[in-house]
Amino acid sequence: MTWNYSEKTTQLFMDAVQGKPGTHLGEIENPDGIGEHGSIACGDALRFSFRVERHPEDPLLDKIVEARYLTFGCTSAIAASEAMCRLVEEGDLSPMQALSITNQDIVNYLGGLPQAKVHCSVMGAEALEAAVFDWARKRNVPLSSLGIDIRKEEQEEGRLVCSCFGLTEPYLRRKIKELELRTITEIIGAVKAGGGCMSCHHTPGGLQDLLDETWGRPADKFGGMVNLPVAGQTATPATKGERTPFRFAKDVERVIDDVVRPHLAKDGGDLELIDIKGTVVYCRFLGDCATCAGSSRTLKTLVEHSLRTQVDEKIRVIGV
Repeated sequence: MTWNYSEKTTQLFMDAVQGKPGTHLGEIENPDGIGEHGSIACGDALRFSFRVERHPEDPLLDKIVEARYLTFGCTSAIAASEAMCRLVEEGDLSPMQALSITNQDIVNYLGGLPQAKVHCSVMGAEALEAAVFDWARKRNVPLSSLGIDIRKEEQEEGRLVCSCFGLTEPYLRRKIKELELRTITEIIGAVKAGGGCMSCHHTPGGLQDLLDETWGRPADKFGGMVNLPVAGQTATPATKGERTPFRFAKDVERVIDDVVRPHLAKDGGDLELIDIKGTVVYCRFLGDCATCAGSSRTLKTLVEHSLRTQVDEKIRVIGV
């Protein structure tokens, strides 16, 4: 799949990876603020750091004079990180003022992003926020008394809804409201939740329930599903009858076609099923995934995880 990136997005990406003067790829030694978001195991991760010019009396008047990022991800993830640094530096902002930068500001700076890549801008805004909170801690700035919700508890506490990307219920509820996400597809595009094994889509307590509780449940929505595990809780596996090798192979093919391939296609990749021997599945990545540095992690966190949860927990996937 070829993404229709804006000219600005492509230029920022090319300048960054080529290390042209004025770009921000890198890391600040002993930064005044540092924040991270995402996970390399899930395909995207960002570390954002900044240095300030300290005001001698009032830390609220500190000014960000340098910003840097280390990003593991695609073209849009790197371009969004570059855009975020430029917004911070060009705006001559204090850390508190930088908190007003939203993911939409990043998207606008880039001249737009494909819907499936909006999560890259969200990742940048979250890392920026985390870095400002780190600065506030170091400078003894009482954010709570200033009416700013630190939200640290969102990652440390709360029911885990999306196990593939480690996203909790409080975090997802906030992002659904902030970004006005109305469908599961929009959630996947914005924060990636539900983009892995998809088991959290319609499970009670899952993404659809969070959407319904936030925006209201459609009057004609079917509500007869019972006795299903709640998202984030360990379920007792159902007893399986004898599965023939043919049935096992068809189930593996179904999960690869319905779950794995659509996810890989978002980044221009594909997967070929080579062979099945017992519970060992042999696969080969195609397209952009064949040369991706994170393909071995994707094989475990997406392919093997999906097959284990939806076909057989004994499955082992090997790349060839």
